[in-house]
Amino acid sequence: MVHNSVGYNLATEKLSDNQHSIIEALRQRWSPLAFSDRPVESEKLRQILEAARWAASSYNEQPWSFIVATKDNPTEFDRLLSCLAEGNQEWAKNAPVLMLSVAKLQFERNGTENRHAFHDVGAAAASLAIQAAELGLLIHQMAGFDAAKAREAYSIPEGYEPVAAIALGYLGDPESLSERLKQREFSARTRKPLNTFVFSGSWNQPSSLVQ
Repeated sequence: MVHNSVGYNLATEKLSDNQHSIIEALRQRWSPLAFSDRPVESEKLRQILEAARWAASSYNEQPWSFIVATKDNPTEFDRLLSCLAEGNQEWAKNAPVLMLSVAKLQFERNGTENRHAFHDVGAAAASLAIQAAELGLLIHQMAGFDAAKAREAYSIPEGYEPVAAIALGYLGDPESLSERLKQREFSARTRKPLNTFVFSGSWNQPSSLVQ
């Protein structure tokens, strides 16, 4: 468990304040900035990637790929780290694992555009995140990275698109963060109420199910 100087327990305080019962791994899932330098066990990393493998996808195309770099290989870790926005490098450099998700943009079955590819990669990343939480690990997904640089660094071919960067590891000490990042780390988790996005009958008409 990780505490700050006044005893704030991130592992407990960041549990979701859900309106309805959900599985514990979903309650525990959040996106930290402070990561421990403790390595992620290879077996756990395989389990997390296995969870992504079994995500649902349109026509079972499974249009996702994951580029993985761990601190066991500093050269590869630094290569992926260099693709991140500077503001994300500040904290993500401490995570023991970095990843990049990539979407295949055409259906393998007929070569036509797969307009659901990003949705399906997101579904795989969500499965990955939930499995990580089940194993006592956390991930932080990032839009802040240079897609063109990643494409060049990893020779990602045409027809594939980098989607998101991911930092993965065990929860670290928030006191290691800058004051600016520390404020983000200790901020409360918030979510819109169900009746603001669950509709029936017409757009923006809240469903009676969630009234």
